[in-house]
Amino acid sequence: MHTLTLTRPDDWHLHVRDGAMLASVVPDTARQFGRAIIMPNLKPPVATVDQALAYRERILAAVPEGMSFQPLMTLYLTEQTTPDEIHRAADCQHVYAVKYYPAGATTNAASGVRVIDRVWPVLEAMQDVRLPLLMHGEVTDSDIDVFDREAVFIERHLSRLVKAFPELPMVLEHITTKDSADFVREGPANLAATVTAHHLLLNRNAMFEGGLRPHHYCLPLIKREQHRQALVEVATSGSPKFFLGTDSAPHPKAAKESDCGCAGIYSARNAMAFYAEVFEEAGALDRLEAFASHYGPDFYRLPRNNDQITLIREQERVPEVVDFGGHPGIPLRAGGSVGWRVAAG
Repeated sequence: MHTLTLTRPDDWHLHVRDGAMLASVVPDTARQFGRAIIMPNLKPPVATVDQALAYRERILAAVPEGMSFQPLMTLYLTEQTTPDEIHRAADCQHVYAVKYYPAGATTNAASGVRVIDRVWPVLEAMQDVRLPLLMHGEVTDSDIDVFDREAVFIERHLSRLVKAFPELPMVLEHITTKDSADFVREGPANLAATVTAHHLLLNRNAMFEGGLRPHHYCLPLIKREQHRQALVEVATSGSPKFFLGTDSAPHPKAAKESDCGCAGIYSARNAMAFYAEVFEEAGALDRLEAFASHYGPDFYRLPRNNDQITLIREQERVPEVVDFGGHPGIPLRAGGSVGWRVAAG
């Protein structure tokens, strides 16, 4: 197979930052994807409908002329979020979900939830209006091993949430473990998960090959090979409970290579090529379209895109450095190559 034509995919988990960096990275996503769920962890966080609408306009202004791309906005869940704000979000045609961050879990997560019971009335309001809850599924207590945070989240919180809110659409984002894959696969119909390209491609050795590799540092962390294999299995299985979410997260090179480096991997430039590699290696290219283009919109009760993209099976070199708003950034597999590319058009 030398070409693969798909319904235009969507990215159900994306960071585009703001300002000059936003203008640099949005075109990489718009070139491949019709829509993307936009993460709200700016500083200050995008916590209200008005803030989300203003952010949406800034994103649209960065979409190159001739490209059709729709940002799907989210609100940042804080312990100050009110049920009234949830009802405003449900009435807004541009807000599609609410994002839960445990306080301190990742970039700009200081405003996140410290005690989940404090947002219970907000979750009840979200269930009433069927506004999806997107979860960074980790427990960040200092006594929890950093590689066990996801499993502990399932045990302490997610198992409780799915029982308490059987009508609330929930997405466990960027899953990294067999524990999460199994829990979602066996869970109720209102629970789904997104899977990143980097968690499908890499195991945790990638952070330490020949030295400390800060550009492979992300949160949740990349895990053991057995977990990577479990993610590949569910992503390529044809289950509609798993769909594409890159969690592409740009940080300038200097911020990654500092004494306290930022967490995040920039995969947006070659995202669909990376996923095609994974599915081809698994002998499941015939299932890539559903994973990338069908299951996400079906879960969000949105129409599938009505246009297409074509992937060409040929080597494309990944640049050593990309521009992040006037600062150098290092993309996933910088200086290497990827076995597919998106055809122009």
